[in-house]
Order: sequence, then structure tokens, then C-alpha cells
Amino acid sequence: MAEPIEDLLRELAPQVLGTLVRRHGQFDACEDAVQEALLAAAVRWPVDGVPDRPRAWLATVAARTLADHWRSDHARRRRESAAALDPTQRPAADDGGDDTLVLMFLCCHPDLSPPSQLALTLRAVGGLTTAQIAAAFQVPAETMERRIGRAKQRIRESGSRFKLPTPGEQADRLGVVLHVLYLIFNEGYTDLTRVDLTGEAIRLARLLHGLLPREGEVAGLLALMLLTDARRAARIGQDGYLVPLDAQNRELWDRAAVAEGQRLLAGVLGAGPVGPYQVQAAIAALHDEAPSDAGTDWPQILALYDVLAQIAPGPAVTLSRAVAIAMVHGPTAALAALGTLGRGDRPAHGHRLEAVRAHLLERAGDRDAARESYLRAARMTASLPEQRYLTRRAARL
Repeated sequence: MAEPIEDLLRELAPQVLGTLVRRHGQFDACEDAVQEALLAAAVRWPVDGVPDRPRAWLATVAARTLADHWRSDHARRRRESAAALDPTQRPAADDGGDDTLVLMFLCCHPDLSPPSQLALTLRAVGGLTTAQIAAAFQVPAETMERRIGRAKQRIRESGSRFKLPTPGEQADRLGVVLHVLYLIFNEGYTDLTRVDLTGEAIRLARLLHGLLPREGEVAGLLALMLLTDARRAARIGQDGYLVPLDAQNRELWDRAAVAEGQRLLAGVLGAGPVGPYQVQAAIAALHDEAPSDAGTDWPQILALYDVLAQIAPGPAVTLSRAVAIAMVHGPTAALAALGTLGRGDRPAHGHRLEAVRAHLLERAGDRDAARESYLRAARMTASLPEQRYLTRRAARL
């Protein structure tokens, strides 16, 4: 399938699914029908061309699939005529609405476990395949397929209606929704070919901010995305290799995105409790405001990482904090900070841990150990740009 068609299908899938669930209910049946419609489009569109109204085409094929499934169930025969629509007569999905946000809250239903909420939302809203989600959770694809299937069944059994939850329900589900958006953004930002995912995460975060403008962590997450994505044009050099933050051409950074992120952050800091997304956005803002890596306010960044380690401790925070420690107190102190990672945390963050260790060892002057750590990190990551970058760093030593 050509890449532009694949990107279009990924963008349209949650919109079509939202429309079908709103009209027909039964999330599990609608999700299966949309998957069949996507498969049909992947086969036909490269040959026949993309239809004039691709969203309506997908919604119609999915609706007809629903009708076929329901036709054998005599209790649902009366739904058949409403489900089988002709796009030349009625554009099934082009009704101007965007149900993606409602779909996201539905996927974060409280009857589901947090891992199931994440997996289902990444599949239905983020456009990730079951294999990609399984890799992110470090489980076999078959296991993830069963988990997603059970999640869809639980939503069906709960009898949930397709509408935005009440303010109280929104508060209960908001943390998972934010985490899912964060994962979708990171998936796109880590994989340099998935700009569509970062764009979709930012779009959904904007929708959520419009719905909940007073929620500081919603604004914080949107600010973090904008301030991070602003550097995208400088992350790849003319030779195609990954460019680390300290070596990026800052003139290529998107200053409009930086300014928007700063405005969002200024509007929420000090207005209520400070959450981890606001702190991370503040760190990103300090990087974006600095004229150079040498001119970065590293003591302030380290202080913010100290705050983050208190309110949201974890291996990823430990690794990033170690880099800040190196810039303030030197690489030896930073290597000691890495030693605080528990053994159980190391496998999940293996390649990044080795990459950070290699960087610190290089700064400490231990070139042989740094080279070995760079090579280990390159073997451990599945990202081709990261592999090339780490191998190149090892070769320089």
C-alpha cells in the first residue's frame, strides 16, 4: 500500500469508527467492521484510486459489513436497512462532526484495566496495529489481540452509550486519556517516519484542551507536545543521520510552535497543582529558549527534574535527570545516579540506559567503555535512525 494511502487510512479510521459507534452502538462489532473496511481500501484504492469522499466510502463499506453480520441475527433485522448506505446517495460519515474525542473517552472506560484502556485506545484512536501495540507492551501479538478483544467485549457488556462522559466521569478517565495521547505522540516522535502520529496527538490534545480549558495537565501536555515537536525539522541532518539536541541547528526550530507552547504553559503554571506534564513542558521550554546548548539553564533544568522525580518517579525520569546532573555536577556524579535504577527497570529501558551510559562514559574520558555501551545500545534498539546514530558515535571512538 502506498504511504499516502496508509497515512490517510490511519487518519480516517478513528473518525469512521466514532461515527459508526454513535449511530449503531456495539463498539466491538463496529471496530471489526471498520478493520474490514480498511483492509478493503488497502486492496482497492491503490488500483482504483482514492474515492472523492474517502471517509464516506469507508463508513459505507463498514456499515454494509455490519448489515451483513446482523442479517443472520433475526433480532436485529430492523437495523439492516439503516446500516446499508449508498455513498452516492448519502455521505454516511461526512456529517461535519468529529467523534474521535468521544471515542477516546469510551476506550478509557473505568470497567477496563489501565493496560486494556491504553491498548484499545492506541488501536482505535491512535491507528497503531496490534503488532505495534504488542511490541510497546512487550507481549506477543496474539496476547495483545486477545486483550483488545476482551476490552471490546467489556465495553459492550457495560452498555455504555456513545457520548461524552459527565464532568465527574471525565475526571476519572482523564489521566488515562492524557497518557494515551503522550504514548501516541512519543511513538510518532521516536519513529521519524510517523509524523502523522505526532500531528494526530497534537490535534487530539487541542480538542481535549478546548473541552477542558481549565485543566492544567491538559494544557501542560499540549505545551509539551508543541515545544518538543518544534525541533522536528532539525532532528535529521542532510546526511540522513539523527542529530542530538546539543548539535541541532536551532534556526530550524519552529518558533511559532515554541511561542504557542510557552503561552499555554504560562497560562497554567501557578494557577493550580503542578503535574508531571507541566513540569516536563517547563523543561522543554528551557531547552527551546536557550540560544545554544552551552547557554542552557542546566541548574534550573536539574531542579525541575528533582521536582519530577518527586511527583512522578520512574526510570525514564532517572535517565533524563542523569544527563542534567552531568551538565551541572559532571559525568561521574551522573554515572552514580544511574546506579540507582533497580534491576527490574533496566530491561525495559535497556537501549536508552546504555546510550546515556555511553554518553556519560565518553564525557568522563573512558572511550573504550563508551564505545562498547554505544554498540550495545545500537543492538538493543529497533529504531533504524537510532541504530545508525549510535553506531556512528561508537565508530568515532
